[in-house]
Amino acid sequence: LAKHSTQEHVAVALCNLVGGQDELVFDGQSLIYDHQGKLIARAKAFEEDLLIADLSLAPPSRATLLNGAVKLPRAVGRYPAQRRVPRIEPSLPEAEEIYRALVLATRDYARKNGFQRVIVGLSGGIDSALVACIAADALGPENVLGVFLPSRFTSQLSRDSATQIARNLKIQLLEIDIDSLYESALQTLAPVFGEAQPDVTEENIQARVRAVLWMALANKFRALVLTAGNKSELAVGYATLYGDMAGGFSVLKDLTKTRVYQVARWRNTQAAVIPQSILERAPTAELRPDQTDEADLPAPYRDLDRVLEAYVERNQSPKEIAQALQLPEGVVRQIVMLIQKSEYKRRQAPIGPKITPRAFGRDWRQPIVNRFEPH
Repeated sequence: LAKHSTQEHVAVALCNLVGGQDELVFDGQSLIYDHQGKLIARAKAFEEDLLIADLSLAPPSRATLLNGAVKLPRAVGRYPAQRRVPRIEPSLPEAEEIYRALVLATRDYARKNGFQRVIVGLSGGIDSALVACIAADALGPENVLGVFLPSRFTSQLSRDSATQIARNLKIQLLEIDIDSLYESALQTLAPVFGEAQPDVTEENIQARVRAVLWMALANKFRALVLTAGNKSELAVGYATLYGDMAGGFSVLKDLTKTRVYQVARWRNTQAAVIPQSILERAPTAELRPDQTDEADLPAPYRDLDRVLEAYVERNQSPKEIAQALQLPEGVVRQIVMLIQKSEYKRRQAPIGPKITPRAFGRDWRQPIVNRFEPH
């Protein structure tokens, strides 16, 4: 805008929308530049605002005056006007900007679709804690139902953390033990499974039992289920289809795990609602004893997220990524392979707000069936 206003020697005003529409978030922050390319006014971010600025317009050129087709308006008003000092709202830090975008997106998606209440599956982990914060800020704590669904693998730390975040946010917390449902499913399948050894199948049954309960509560109480999966998990398929992916809106869908922690820490600067135990513990799905996310993944989140951003958002090749990040090319190719193989899961994931230059969804057009090598 500054470049165009300078080139054309005209003032430029950008009037932006405010609100969420499906995956898109319109952030407001309307702008006014003067004819010299100088920013003279900027409206508030993520809320409706009235922006007023007085402009010192350059006199019309001789060519304009000689052009009979151009009509120059004459000032005929006799109303006294007070000159206003242009207001430039400050830019927001990245973490705050992301958080406020997610709050706005969640509020508008729920309300515009007729939902007054939302359900958040609280696991005692960082993702669900952040989603609970966003939901409470978006819709009010009285409209958020936290649901804690422990199994035999759930630690006391997870129970304490889920209880504490619910108490801090003043949201209702419902606890239902899923062991009886899980055991019933295992017994029903035992004659069919026969001598087969337990594997990820049994882990996924737990996640899908939880999804059945979330959706039952959502049906009964006319609520929207908010999923807590992040971009890192969705990228490499570290999520259970029809399990933890089940829901109506995926709040963190475009946030890597690294960004989830950054945004959560910013939220705690406003009020320390996320317990330190959640921020410090190793991420775990708790679907088997002593499980941790990073033990199941090809690389720690700090490396996985850098590869993800380079491959998905900047369209770099595995070889370029390995050289730039000084990572083994084999590890990078393994991550890229998982990204490609997980497309079928992403196609069935709920929509979520777009935050980065390239989000999974409309920005990401890849085939599900592929037998090609990554470039």
